[in-house]
Amino acid sequence: MPELSRGAPSVGASPLDAHFFGWKRFVATTAVVLAILFFPFTPSDRQRDNTNLPFLLVCVPALLLTLSAVFHWATRRRLGSAQTLLVSLAVASIAGIVLVMGTWAVRTLLHVPPPPGRPVTYAIAIRFGVTFGLFMCAIWALAFMYPYATEDARRRALEAEKLKLEADRLRTAGELARLRAQLEPHFLLNTLNAIAGLVTQDPGEARRLLACLGDLLRDALHDADEMQTLGEEIAWLRRYAEILESRHRGTLRFQWDIADRAAQVLMPRLLLQPLVENAVKHGALRRHGGGQVVVRATLRETGDGAPRRLVCTVEDNGPGMPAKPLRSGAFGLHAVRRRLELKYTDAGLQIDSSPDGTRCIVELPCVTTPPRPATRAIPEMA
Repeated sequence: MPELSRGAPSVGASPLDAHFFGWKRFVATTAVVLAILFFPFTPSDRQRDNTNLPFLLVCVPALLLTLSAVFHWATRRRLGSAQTLLVSLAVASIAGIVLVMGTWAVRTLLHVPPPPGRPVTYAIAIRFGVTFGLFMCAIWALAFMYPYATEDARRRALEAEKLKLEADRLRTAGELARLRAQLEPHFLLNTLNAIAGLVTQDPGEARRLLACLGDLLRDALHDADEMQTLGEEIAWLRRYAEILESRHRGTLRFQWDIADRAAQVLMPRLLLQPLVENAVKHGALRRHGGGQVVVRATLRETGDGAPRRLVCTVEDNGPGMPAKPLRSGAFGLHAVRRRLELKYTDAGLQIDSSPDGTRCIVELPCVTTPPRPATRAIPEMA
């Protein structure tokens, strides 16, 4: 039976269940139509001729099957809703006329007399056939077409939502890649400038730091994964700090306070590097008598049953941030904040600055598996 399973009882039903449900709906619809046609709603209806019952037992299922076949044909041809409706109405009218005329011919061949006082003419038969066909088309549309159209609209909405979320995900991934592509050359140029000052003063140290820079670049560019553990981030920052301390020997020092239990927490790759760079360039190096940068990382217990949080702090003892940050520093802070926004829904960057120094605090969820980009969940589809 074509397309009787289109109006599935529920999303995710098996093809066998849907097919069985379609047959049940077909039988139920046929029974309802026959009940409407033969139920005695008024006293005069009890006296009406019921000799048409055998013919209607054939005509009603036949017309429902015909409409289902038409709908199956229309969906395969990808006709629009209006075209499908017009074709269904036309076929229902023609099929109704054919069935009524066929019933009349069979009654004549079997010498079944017409109902008393109700002479049958071609005009009456055609008019009744059209009315019967349109009536059956309306019943069929309510029983089969409406459930299918509702389900199809829901599926289309889910598919549109899925495509929108996929576009959001790709846009998020593209922006993350763009931020990282901007950040890595920015870091490389600043580091090369730091080493350039040692080429004439201490060539041996410059060669050692160039080798160290090679290790940094290999670690930064070898793996395209956006996430790494805090332990890997800190190990990378220590080598970066070694270059900076050597370049500014006697005027810059680093201090590290990293909780061991936080080492396996995942975070975006090189997230803290712009904060360390800003702390050195716009903070510690502006401190007369020598500057210091302190990098801390710990796990904060929420105490309310919620997951723990990773808190990373980069602090310097410089003169504080100006009212309008320099463009290079502003780019680094913007990159950190934007990467957090794109990767998490509950992470943030807080900056506290005073004449005694600047503290940048990054807080993010404590997870050990890579988080999904910060978008809504895609609804389940059958």
